[in-house]
Amino acid sequence: MNSEKNALIKRARRFAKPFRVTDGGAFRLKDIDPGDTLGLGDEAKPQAQEALALGVDVLAELQDKLYAQDRWSVLLIFQAMDAAGKDGAIKHVMSGVNPQGCQVFSFKAPSSEDLDHDYLWRCMKCLPERGRIGIFNRSYYEETLVVRVHPEFLTKQKLPPQLVTKDVWKERFEDIRAFEQYLAHNGVVVVKFFLHVSKKEQKKRFLERLENPEKNWKFSANDAKEREFWNDYMDAYEETIKNTATRHAPWYVVPADNKWFTRVVVAAAVISALDSLELAYPEVGKEQQAELAAAKQALLGGK
Repeated sequence: MNSEKNALIKRARRFAKPFRVTDGGAFRLKDIDPGDTLGLGDEAKPQAQEALALGVDVLAELQDKLYAQDRWSVLLIFQAMDAAGKDGAIKHVMSGVNPQGCQVFSFKAPSSEDLDHDYLWRCMKCLPERGRIGIFNRSYYEETLVVRVHPEFLTKQKLPPQLVTKDVWKERFEDIRAFEQYLAHNGVVVVKFFLHVSKKEQKKRFLERLENPEKNWKFSANDAKEREFWNDYMDAYEETIKNTATRHAPWYVVPADNKWFTRVVVAAAVISALDSLELAYPEVGKEQQAELAAAKQALLGGK
């Protein structure tokens, strides 16, 4: 990479760092302002979009090396309230990535088959292969979020009654930490994003969906109904992040009231994670070099 790209990677690290949580002990969701832009006003939006475009180029090059090296895999997890911008962030940040090296999965309500297995099962099936970036749009974290806010969903999981105790959420946090540690031990880099949108901004986006016929399809009556549980969800997110933020599987709590800023932070965090792997194209040994030279000679000498 040239010096310009190296400088961009360094800026990416600095840009993402304020929102990185690796130890949830002192974490409080109220300390993160959904409208924060690190002091950048709307006048910085064009520069931010330009930086995002450059970041997408750098990300594409890093992803190409990840695919060629075929050693690490990267799992990006996106969690958020409805209308926080998960789909847009994924679309814009990953726009330059080779589809061959990227896998995206969206997890909605579990199927009857899912409910006949443990709660990690459906996500484990979709983990990225070596050399690839996997993206989970929602994930196993729904088990400590929506299931916690709506305990009736827990009863549908057909768990033995004696296992559903007051410690069930503590046990799930322990399970998830252990699972992510296992992934880290096996070369899967886990990076988790909570796109933190304010209730006021969510309402504004819901109204836009209702008033714009081209966006009507994005709105569900259940989306508005879930707003009644806003405080419960915020408590659940705080507890989840506090109990599952680790150095090997950090959370990024990203302000989401300004989409342009959200996308830049997400791109910065992904670039930072990939760069930390010291990726490089595989070296070609002497024997293979000789084979390549022979193949080249044959091509040059042929028709």
